[in-house]
Amino acid sequence: MKKISILVPMFNEQEVLPSLYDRLSSLMNANPDYEWEVVMVDDGSQDNTALLALQMRERDKRFHIVELSRNFGKETAMLAGIDTVSGDCMVIMDADLQHPPEVIPEMIKKWEEGYDDVYGKRISRGKEPWLRKKLTEFYYNLLQKSAHIPIIKNVGDFRLLDKSCVNALRQLRETHRYTKGLYCYIGFKKTSVDFEQGDREAGETKWNYFKLLGLAIEGITSYTTLPLRIATMMGSVISMGAMIYLVYVLFKTFLVGDPVAGFPTIIVCLLFLGGIILLTLGVLGEYIARIFDESKQRPAYFIREVDGKRQKDGRGREIE
Repeated sequence: MKKISILVPMFNEQEVLPSLYDRLSSLMNANPDYEWEVVMVDDGSQDNTALLALQMRERDKRFHIVELSRNFGKETAMLAGIDTVSGDCMVIMDADLQHPPEVIPEMIKKWEEGYDDVYGKRISRGKEPWLRKKLTEFYYNLLQKSAHIPIIKNVGDFRLLDKSCVNALRQLRETHRYTKGLYCYIGFKKTSVDFEQGDREAGETKWNYFKLLGLAIEGITSYTTLPLRIATMMGSVISMGAMIYLVYVLFKTFLVGDPVAGFPTIIVCLLFLGGIILLTLGVLGEYIARIFDESKQRPAYFIREVDGKRQKDGRGREIE
């Protein structure tokens, strides 16, 4: 009997967990031809998420709870789940039920047909704000044109991955993770399943515009050197423009006799060039910061408890 793992990263999702339990239980009970496990990764929640997840575990042993030692972020929480699952394939979905579990059987069908990566493709994005939709569309268009690997547009983390894909993702241990790009990086045979993205079942979104901007920067700096090339081109264009302007000023001064404008011209040039220099340094800083973090080779995460049991140190003692 094939085993299917469902990975659910969670952060402060206590309001939605009862509905999540009911819908996942119904899904698993309706498909007894497969062995099931649900790996819930609590990413340092500050509410009762971990407690409710443990209660789900007590009612149904197919549910497992991995508690991280603090909040590491969704991307790292997914890595912890990827390291934990043991199924022949893995389905990743959000706890807020915007990814409907009822689509999973259709994904499994595609997997049984021989596909390694079955990703959910949104038909619509629910009641997402208009500005966020437009910014998301602009970002994916930019990433598609600049990345050195094909990036699938309008696709999130809701997908089924064969064990071969899971093993490939386990080998990618970078600190700054952009998993949506990693799915494309590893390759394998892909296909899509269309689904209607629902609204949050309960609770509030954890992704504000600043966090989304940070994730966008991670994607761009992880899969393209376009910002560095733009900085180089800007420097070249400004240098050429400066040379042309110098010839123009000399021509006006010595041949026409027109005096050179002084203070305003100098201030404008200094401010413009200073802004370009700071912008370029900022771009370089983003890449250097990532090199710095990766060079430390620190573990991506630490686990506090698994299924309510404390983890042990090298001497076999429970971690205090």
